[in-house]
Amino acid sequence: MRVDPIVPGTRPELATQEAQIRAERGRISVLYQALLNSPPIAHGWEQMLSAVRNRSSLDAGLRELVILRVAVLNRAPYEFDAHVPHALQAGKTQQAIDATRSPALLADAHWTPAERVALQLTDAMTRDIDVPDTLFEQVRAHFSAQGQVDLCATIGAYNMVSRFLVALQIGH
Repeated sequence: MRVDPIVPGTRPELATQEAQIRAERGRISVLYQALLNSPPIAHGWEQMLSAVRNRSSLDAGLRELVILRVAVLNRAPYEFDAHVPHALQAGKTQQAIDATRSPALLADAHWTPAERVALQLTDAMTRDIDVPDTLFEQVRAHFSAQGQVDLCATIGAYNMVSRFLVALQIGH
């Protein structure tokens, strides 16, 4: 890791913040130990990512497939490995999870039509940044306005997470 992690419980001024992270996440992962080097960033990160993961309108399984796909595209194995259990818990099959690893989205991955469109959007937002109008029309066909915002925010947020992890070599 390129920054020293903050060992939980070693900095009294972070006790309240650590308690909030534990309350939301159940533990203080190595990612949050790195983030705690900047308490304001750690706070904002926890607020945003908790909203994305725990309070969005997206189906948990779809959300986890999107997160896995972002991790694959950004070469962030720590993120991928951290979200496989969540995807399984949300009812995704190992086959659907494994299919997110394919360089091209597979036609026979047993994804629902909404999942397939969400994964296509993930590829466009992560690889190309620009999203073609034809693809976004498909997104609109499957997701409400809130769902569209939640989906784009999830993809964007987990691009931030994976790029942070890779840059700081967290989980290597």
